Amino acid sequence: MTQILRAHDVDLGNGITLPVREQGDPNGPPLILLHGNTDSWRSFEPVLPFLPARLRAIAITMRGHGDATKPPTGYAPADFAADVVALLDALGLPRAVICGHSFGGLVAQMVALGHPERAEGLVLAGAFPGMEGNPAIQDFWDGTIVHLGDELDLDFAREFQAGCVAQSPAPPIVEMAARESVRTPGWVFRESVHRAMALDLRPELSRIRVPTLLIWGGQDGFVSRDDQEDLRRGIPGARLLAYEEAGHAVHWEEPERFARDLTDFVDRLRSRRAA
Repeated sequence: MTQILRAHDVDLGNGITLPVREQGDPNGPPLILLHGNTDSWRSFEPVLPFLPARLRAIAITMRGHGDATKPPTGYAPADFAADVVALLDALGLPRAVICGHSFGGLVAQMVALGHPERAEGLVLAGAFPGMEGNPAIQDFWDGTIVHLGDELDLDFAREFQAGCVAQSPAPPIVEMAARESVRTPGWVFRESVHRAMALDLRPELSRIRVPTLLIWGGQDGFVSRDDQEDLRRGIPGARLLAYEEAGHAVHWEEPERFARDLTDFVDRLRSRRAA
């Protein structure tokens, strides 16, 4: 059964307003969904129909993206993490499971490190343990990002988003994601990646003390298996699921499987708390 998607904007009280899409039981276990660079809440559009109504799924568009406020500064992962905490405050949620894809995974880790009481668990999809020293990101920066204008070109966006999947031909969401991408200013993309490239969380991972699920595509061109092993070994008790035929955007290529694994993770957390 198709669920009703509730649309509203959330004023964080810090000059930032974020577009939000919610579905499911308003009193159900809250699940925050964080997209990657140049995406929006629509990054999780393929996943939402497969999530059960008993979960309160909350997909947000982060600062600088889509219809969210675009301040002139404040694009370090810590700034995005502070927005997530402010969002939880605005929604009256003491804590939530936080699921982040790609850059959103860095943001989720920052929430767990800086505000551990607000993260009930983490699901990190195609996530980096930090972008510092990542050769794929460095090549992307040197060859492309540093040269971007203040407006993203649709052809570039199509090529970028197509590079996030392994399927050929690319699934239809790639075109939608490309059209969402051009709504992110090029300077926001540059600044957020540049700030993330200075970040290596490996020395801090042992301080993440919440249950963590890693989901990674075996054909990911941005995040390596070694990166995933660093996360798995660094975060106590972290579990890794590999979707061997998927690329960086695992939730686009296998949305039903992703939703099933995400739901199972939330259900296990709830069972553990009830025991």
